[in-house]
Amino acid sequence: MAAIEKRKKEKVTEMKVKITWKEIKRQKALLIWSAFIVLYGVIFCYLPLGGWLMAFQDYRPKDGLLHSQFVGLAKFQQLFSDATFLRVIRNTLAMGVINLVATFFMAILFAILLNDVKSQGGKKVVQTISYLPHFLSWIIVTGILHDALSGTGIVNEVRLKFGILDQPLNFFAHPKFFWPIVAFANVWKETGWNAIIYLSAITSIDPSLYEAANIDGAGRWQRIRYITLPGIRPTIMILLLMNVGNVLNAGFEIQYLLGNGLVQSVAQTIDIYVLKWGISQNDFAIGTAAGIFKSFVSIVLVVIANEIAKRTGDERLF
Repeated sequence: MAAIEKRKKEKVTEMKVKITWKEIKRQKALLIWSAFIVLYGVIFCYLPLGGWLMAFQDYRPKDGLLHSQFVGLAKFQQLFSDATFLRVIRNTLAMGVINLVATFFMAILFAILLNDVKSQGGKKVVQTISYLPHFLSWIIVTGILHDALSGTGIVNEVRLKFGILDQPLNFFAHPKFFWPIVAFANVWKETGWNAIIYLSAITSIDPSLYEAANIDGAGRWQRIRYITLPGIRPTIMILLLMNVGNVLNAGFEIQYLLGNGLVQSVAQTIDIYVLKWGISQNDFAIGTAAGIFKSFVSIVLVVIANEIAKRTGDERLF
């Protein structure tokens, strides 16, 4: 064992490249492009963080960041004492979780089902049709939803024709329908696109495993359970970890475009709240405080998900 460990250390040492002026000159092009990327990150990702100072000030544009009155955590106290903001957190978290669960599992299910299609031509046609909605703007998607769910839309027409309803139903006038409509829109728009990476992961699984399973008499569900799902498990964990941090990014466009006075209590998200109070009402400090809270919760969720992934790393996911 000691000899093996010694050989491993020697191998790692051999793979290290010494940083010399000759090596720097040889990698000059990569270093220049890396410098541009780092500069871009500093300018557009880190320097704007200085604006977070507004959340701790009674910010006035005429006074600027350096001369506005410092108020400490007063803006955060004002934020969490606002019943509207607490309702907005509920809406954002609920829609974020619903969207995450629906889009995440539908993408996996769609990829597995599409992988079992034997016809290559049919598979390509279905895959192309499925990811085309990803390239549509939310303006077009919400327009399609409005037309389909309106009083004279296809959904009401079919329900009236089969006697399910006596009169057309206004789906956008009932708060209980809003979250399912948002989830359906996200699933329809993103499932095909999200399934691409799972299909790529499935193609990397050794085909001999499926051949051996067929010889042993394994059915389709058994092949999916014991070969496909474990084979794409690392991809599932990585994407889940990335998506958990976006739970509070429940959306802005679809809620803003589909929302109205009748469903406002369930339609407002943190992003809409920031737009309404931070920009429209010129209270930039409140808007910044809400944005900081959103970022903080996202970081906490990513850290928690990462710890869970580490603890379950050696265990079976399914």
